[in-house]
Amino acid sequence: MTEVLPLAGYAIGITAARRADELGALLVRKGATVRCGPAIRIVPLADDSELYTATRLLLDEPVDVVVATTGIGFRGWTEAAEGWGIGDELIDRLGGAHVLTRGPKAKGAVRAAGLSEAYSPASESNAELLQYLLDSGVEGQRIAVQLHGEPLPYFVDSLRAAGADVVEIPVYRWVGPADPGPLDRLIDSVLDGSIDAMPFTSAPAAASMLAMASRTGRHAGLVDALSRRVLVACVGPITAGPLAAVGIPTVQPRRARIGALAREVADTLVARSPRLAAAGRRIELRGQAALVDGELREVAPAPMAVLRALAQRPGHVVSRRELTAALPGGGEEHAVETAVGRLRTSLGEGKLVQTVVKRGYRLAVAVEDES
Repeated sequence: MTEVLPLAGYAIGITAARRADELGALLVRKGATVRCGPAIRIVPLADDSELYTATRLLLDEPVDVVVATTGIGFRGWTEAAEGWGIGDELIDRLGGAHVLTRGPKAKGAVRAAGLSEAYSPASESNAELLQYLLDSGVEGQRIAVQLHGEPLPYFVDSLRAAGADVVEIPVYRWVGPADPGPLDRLIDSVLDGSIDAMPFTSAPAAASMLAMASRTGRHAGLVDALSRRVLVACVGPITAGPLAAVGIPTVQPRRARIGALAREVADTLVARSPRLAAAGRRIELRGQAALVDGELREVAPAPMAVLRALAQRPGHVVSRRELTAALPGGGEEHAVETAVGRLRTSLGEGKLVQTVVKRGYRLAVAVEDES
């Protein structure tokens, strides 16, 4: 029998812009089906007037400290400056400052520019970097903070509160998608039950998705789906911020890396997959499929919703009314009969789901008399 990959049968939605291909490839390699709906787009650096203005402001006066938060962001900044004809001037200005780097990638980019870092936290966290600065004393100092797609308000505000003059460098500024159609369809897929997990790599993408749902009257439904049924994973706590603000629970990897995020999604989905035995068969429920004795069988959203409801109480009768409520978008009782018929066909074994006359349906699992 062909080996079934760990994420086979799961559909995963991706809202990322810059690293969508990388994250998608990691998930597809594990067997997942990936659906993309970019929630943001990146303003090209060469065309970004805000970055140019911030860079010119930085060059007006000496700077004491430069904080490089990401490697790609720092490289993009210096390359953009080169394109504007002020690359050497920028490197000279940065060379006269204490350069702090958040992690090894930022450190590599700083060294590639011919500079050297004065400090880099072992934890690779902005929090430790901020604490180092505050402990060192920043009153009266001019500090440049290279942002990366999203603001760092707590970081910048803390420095200003401590008396620093902070120049924010908005590298890779994110705005809404040029074509909102794919994101709109992805939200619909979440609502109709055909998406099982949503990994997020940035706070702006999460906020943009929620904003579109709000504008189109789907906010409550989206929050409910992401809170109860869909696994939501975030690369780190900052990314999780907009989701946490509306009560959506998230899982996060120990390290804020794309590879770790993909592993977290895979491990969590596998761990929470219901497994049971019915009619002499071993069944594992996956997002859009079921493993029956190790064979993957695709199941449409409505039949899968019925199977999940039955699997919550294996062997016990679930009424047609309860199953109707479990269907995506609700429906009428005859829709349950149709879904059960399709479920039996999809599983390839009609005996797995039993009809209990005038009461409902049950999985063929032996239980004590429930009367």
